[in-house]
Amino acid sequence: MLRVAVVGSGPSGVYTAQALLQQSRVPDVRVHVLDRLPTPYGLVRYGVAPDHEKIKSLQSSLRAVLEDDRITFVGHVEVGGAGGLSPARLKELYHAVVYCVGAAADRPLAVPGEGLPGSFSATEFVSWYSAHPDAAVDGFPLLSRSAVVVGVGNVAVDVARILARGAAELRGTDVPRAALDALEASRVRDVHIVGRRGPSQARFTTKELRELGSLPRARIVVDGVELARDPAYTGAAEGPGAALPAVVRRNLDVLRGWAADPPPTALDRERRVRLRFFLRPVELLERAGRVAGVRFARTAPDGAGGVRDTGTYEDIEAQLVLRAVGYRGTPLPGLPFDPVHGTVPHRAGRVTRDGTASPGEYVAGWIKRGPTGVIGSNRSCAKETVASLVEDAPQLVRREVPADPLEALRAQGLHPVEWDGWLSIERAEAALGRSLGRGQVKIPDWSGLLDAARGDRP
Repeated sequence: MLRVAVVGSGPSGVYTAQALLQQSRVPDVRVHVLDRLPTPYGLVRYGVAPDHEKIKSLQSSLRAVLEDDRITFVGHVEVGGAGGLSPARLKELYHAVVYCVGAAADRPLAVPGEGLPGSFSATEFVSWYSAHPDAAVDGFPLLSRSAVVVGVGNVAVDVARILARGAAELRGTDVPRAALDALEASRVRDVHIVGRRGPSQARFTTKELRELGSLPRARIVVDGVELARDPAYTGAAEGPGAALPAVVRRNLDVLRGWAADPPPTALDRERRVRLRFFLRPVELLERAGRVAGVRFARTAPDGAGGVRDTGTYEDIEAQLVLRAVGYRGTPLPGLPFDPVHGTVPHRAGRVTRDGTASPGEYVAGWIKRGPTGVIGSNRSCAKETVASLVEDAPQLVRREVPADPLEALRAQGLHPVEWDGWLSIERAEAALGRSLGRGQVKIPDWSGLLDAARGDRP
């Protein structure tokens, strides 16, 4: 029997487990899906916006995989951290280990004032409204009038949409109680989404962009002058060999429609979302020890696909600044790490140490290829890694490993939360929602989750 540990229960981890079950060369395989959290689903539970119910429904297909008798969910087990399991110890317990730990660190702006109160990463904001138990922020300055989101990708659009959406529209989601109360009391009226390059180089999908326009309590404001600075927008960049990707054309069409519908002078809606382009943050401005705004350098296309500074500047008032300029992987103690790319070095999913494949160690997902692609991209990534693992299996199974790795984990002082514990958490979250007159509501803290897993919480 081939015993495999998959570290991480998000999409890449579950797709890896599924691919192991679907392959036919090693019919007798058992998979333990380990996670630091007592809850499964990773990014789908704690990264997908609560109003994206269709994407969150992906949990149903992930659940079907994790409920297979050949798979065991092992939550509340940290790998690589202080007091957790080392990669060396995991190799003793399993024939093979696949690390699917994602890329959770956000990229900084690296500008003066970034550490001021009122400046946060989008990751912190998402963790807060998604009830991640590691969310260390007590709350955000939502009693402020203006917020700036730096970045023009889907995460930037997500956090801007949550800021601009009314709390009543989120009451039917699993947003935790404290976050919902704070959003209900929010006084944010202007949300600026700002990118240093042009609209044709923005990274959001058309679906995400159009969702902004469907917000019932917010108006979208786009400056046609800024759009016109982009050669692709005006058609100046088109010609033989210069065809734009379909998603870029669709995005430009959406923005063109918004720019042609300028806002009236009087406020006709409660909030405004302003899409800004060709502005590069150079400093967060301070007043009374807190963020008071962002200074941007005006940029322009440089003719080579990038931008150059024009020597002019613009200040945007903001008491809340969220940076959403990308993610990168972080080192896992005991595994090799490429600091340039933020990934674990590998060949076709096989972890390499000093250029040589390390027997029984593999990677999949963002820690393997970097933060690229959509959730579905993890399927092909997982299949490549599993193909390498299966090819190595005849050598891997020769090594003797414990018949019950969970017994070894408990002997080491760990307290795994298995599938029954997760089902208890689900029941507790459903009961919490009923008590609040809502649907299922997430438990936002470690103690509450672990109490629920033990059945100590109604």
